[in-house]
Parts: sequence; C-alpha cells; structure tokens
Amino acid sequence: MPDSNSILATAYSVAPLEFVVVPAHIDGSNGSNRAHGGTRQIRADNDIDAIKAWLARFLDKQTTFDNYRKEAERLLLWSTLQLGKPLSSLTHEDWLVYQGFLRDPKPASRWISAEGRKYSRSHPGWRPFAGPLSASSQRQAAVILNTLFSWLVNAGYLAGNPLALSRERRRRPQARVTRYLDDEMWHEVKMTVDTMPRETPRQREHYLRLRWLVSLSYVCGLRISEITSNSMGGFFRRRDRDGEERWWLEVLGKGDKLRIVPATDELMVELGRYRRELGHSPYPVPGESTPLLLPIGGQLRAMTRGGVHEIFKVIFAQTADRLGQRGPEYAAAAARMTQASAHWLRHTAGSHMANNDVDLRHVRDNLGHESISTTNTYLHSSDDARHAETESKHKIGW
Repeated sequence: MPDSNSILATAYSVAPLEFVVVPAHIDGSNGSNRAHGGTRQIRADNDIDAIKAWLARFLDKQTTFDNYRKEAERLLLWSTLQLGKPLSSLTHEDWLVYQGFLRDPKPASRWISAEGRKYSRSHPGWRPFAGPLSASSQRQAAVILNTLFSWLVNAGYLAGNPLALSRERRRRPQARVTRYLDDEMWHEVKMTVDTMPRETPRQREHYLRLRWLVSLSYVCGLRISEITSNSMGGFFRRRDRDGEERWWLEVLGKGDKLRIVPATDELMVELGRYRRELGHSPYPVPGESTPLLLPIGGQLRAMTRGGVHEIFKVIFAQTADRLGQRGPEYAAAAARMTQASAHWLRHTAGSHMANNDVDLRHVRDNLGHESISTTNTYLHSSDDARHAETESKHKIGW
C-alpha cells in the first residue's frame, strides 16, 4: 500500500521534494548525462536521492538548506513535469529554456501559489513559486544550480555540468548602494523609536529591546542571522597598546567565519540599559549563553529571524505612516520607507561609516566583507586603530 506521502503526491503532481513521486522512466536511473565508469562517491542511483545527498551537507545551516532545496526542487519538478525528462538528462539548451521559465512560470495555476501566499510544505495549496523571479533571484538560482551540478559531477553521478557552458555576462556593479536610509530617514526611524510609550513595565521592555536592536544593528552592521545566532557571551574586553580597555563583540557570521566588531561606548550603554531592564548585570560575562536579543518576557531563548524581521517591518511602517501624515510633500519619503527591510540597516551602517570617512578597510572588516582581491590581504587594518576610528566617527546619536 502507498504511504500518505505517495497519496499526497499523486493527488497533487506539483509537490515538495520530500513528497513528490517521479515515475521510474524519468527518475534519473538511466539519465543520458549519467556518469559511466570511474568510482562513484555517493550511493544515490536516482535524481531525488542525488539531490538529497547534496542537500545533506547543509543540514546545519537552515537558511542555506532552505534556499538550496528550493532551487533544486523547482528544477526537478520543471524537468519531470514540464519536459518529461529526468534532471540527469538536462542539456545546455534545456537550461536556456528554464531561464525563460523562471522569468514567467506557466501555467501559473500549476506553478504559482494562489495570491502569492506562502503555504506549508504539506498543504495542498503549496506551489514552488510565489510569482515570476526578479533578475537577482534568477542569478541566485543559476549560482545555486551550478553548485549542485558541479558537485554531482565531482561525486561521479553526472558526466558533465550543462550549466558550465553558460558564461554570464559580467554586469557593471551599481555605482552606489541604494537600499539604505539617508541621514534624514535614519533620523525619522530613531524618532519613531524614541516616541514609543514606556509607561508600563511591558511598554518599557518593548522600547528598550527595540532601542537595543536598532543600536546593535546600526553600530555593528550585523546581519539578522548574526543577531539571532550569537550570544552575549561574545562580548569581551581587551587592552590596547595605550593601556585602554576596549569592548569587542565576537561574531560567527556568514560562511561560519568569525570576526570581531568594535563594541563602542554608545553600544555598551545601550546594552547595559537593556540588560538591567531584564534583571541582568550591566555587562555580560565570558561564555554567557544569553542570546543577543530576547522575546518579550525575558525568556532565555533566541528570537527567530522572522521575529526580528517583523519588528523592523513594524517600525518602518510606523515611520512611513508618520511621514505620510505630514502631507503630500512627504509621500515619496513615506513610500520609500515602506520598502525598507531589516537588511537596509546593515547597508545604512556601511554607508554612514563610509560617508563619515571611516577607512574603507575598517568598514570592510566591521561588516565581515571579503577582501577585494588576494593582494589586498596585507591592507588589513589593525584592530585597535579600527576600534578607535569606529568609536570616534560612527555614532548612533540617541
């Protein structure tokens, strides 16, 4: 008897990877691009199992896993349902057709969820797309799928990578970052925070948590994933060559890379306020497991990325409403504010540091960016100089 997953997949031919059932003749067992000879490095003998073997490498990185599964899943479903051929038979020409499909997935009823809603993966309304992909999302899909095919070739499962023949035309980078808050809009966001009610203990906790989150995001330029996955035990003090003790925050960031970020005097004041409100000592102790941001009520558990994004979404919406109420001349500013997201604050931090003449090498190291080139590695600034300049030139100014 088929299990419930098989029944679900039979009823809804477009189904998530863990539910879909691919007919034997197109499951990849005999794909035309399968490798013959040599030593295979994985046990998989069909395309779904091969994809799962690749995805298993990312089980400990939830965001990466979700993004990689999404792109592999879309291609597998398109290949089998739209072309009627296994993923392991795709050619370079098929890839070119798929690129057009990503720009406009049709038929929409099969591929796009109703009204762009996000359904759970077990829901009958689940679809692989919420709508056509933007140019940047198409490029991301190409990068991820190229990684998949290259790995399957190295694993001895595929004979070649059909995406390797595509040489993306190098696009001229934008002259400047556009998704950030200029000085005036940044001031408006801080004003929204500062006008929050704080008469009751709960209101005060909301206010101090938001003030701490905005300070942490702006001063340190952290990614949301870095805020939710690191703890207050990452704060430490170190004496510089002049004998001054400086606070730092050690962050495990993108790609499992450690970096240290200057924790300025302003930031430590905000941390002390937030911690005292929660009943903690003003400064954390080494190895402390308290998350950098806590749910209201002081539960000692990390917030989710979605929860932090929602906090920023609300504060930007409130700022936009306040701007819109000032009259038609503020309509453009209000509209731009509604477009802002949590990641804008990271771009804002970097832009403001650069605009205030913080050495670009210090900005790079603060944000955890890669070096521009290998020859640039010797230009790494000293930590103490980076801290001093960040302290003097990059202030939140509450």
